[in-house]
Amino acid sequence: MVLRRLLAALLHSPQLVERLSESRPIRRAAQLTAFALLQAQLRGQDAARRLRALAAGPPGSLGHRVARFRDAFTQELRRGLRDRPRPPPGTQKGPGANS
Repeated sequence: MVLRRLLAALLHSPQLVERLSESRPIRRAAQLTAFALLQAQLRGQDAARRLRALAAGPPGSLGHRVARFRDAFTQELRRGLRDRPRPPPGTQKGPGANS
C-alpha cells in the first residue's frame, strides 16, 4: 500500500515525468511503439486493399470461395468429431451419466 502511494506520488511529479521522457530507454520504447503501430496500420490498409480487390473481382468468385471454405470446414469438423477417441462406457460425467 505504501509502495503504491509512493509510486503514484512519483508519477504525478512533472519534473520526474519530464526527466524520464528524456531518458534513452523511454525514448527508444516510444520509437519502437510508434514503429509497431505504423507497421500494423500499413498492413491493415494493405489487407483492406487486397480484400476490396478480391470483392471487386468476377461476380460470385468471393461467394464461391466462402462457400468452398464453409463446406471444407464443416466436413473437417464432422470428420474430427467422428474420429475422436471416445471414453470407455461408464466413465461419463455430467447429466445422464450412470451413478
